Amino acid sequence: MASTSNKGKGIAEGSSQPQPQPQPHQPQSPPNPPALSRYESQKRRDWNTFCQYLRNQQPPVHISQCGSNHILDFLQYLDQFGKTKVHIHGCVFFGQVEPAGQCNCPLKQAWGSLDALIGRLRAAFEENGGLPERNPFAGGGIRVFLREVRDSQAKARGVPYKKRKKRKKRNPMKSHDGEDGTTGTSSSSNLPS
Repeated sequence: MASTSNKGKGIAEGSSQPQPQPQPHQPQSPPNPPALSRYESQKRRDWNTFCQYLRNQQPPVHISQCGSNHILDFLQYLDQFGKTKVHIHGCVFFGQVEPAGQCNCPLKQAWGSLDALIGRLRAAFEENGGLPERNPFAGGGIRVFLREVRDSQAKARGVPYKKRKKRKKRNPMKSHDGEDGTTGTSSSSNLPS
């Protein structure tokens, strides 16, 4: 007598024909996967573009062999698609916020665009199996490059880049006792009177 998991099932249902076996855990895909956010779509597109850039190198470079030099080359390659006029030192418009005419200075990628791109690629690297401690997009050389691009573009436009200082959150529940035993107020308060 052979034992099966459906033993007696056909007889109990009054059927003489064998019953179809249920399929073991077939993954059911949702009818429409949720749409990716704009950020997620851009991150995927940037990752695919960067990986394609590495494959097009001679010889092709695998992502596991990618280093900061490959990333810097990629960022410089992207300048040819830039839309930001960056005046060179010899240009009569160098340092002017709103130049009065046209010049032959190159178009480049804006610093903010490159900074955002690196942020997306840094996240995509880790989402695609890369270890955070080996993330080439988080390297010091990349940060230095971005800082230099930011500073040179700010000088070329005549607008210095000012990093916003983070305001310290004031904790109203926290009080400091003064030497005289009073609590919480001082003459050097930043609050309006």
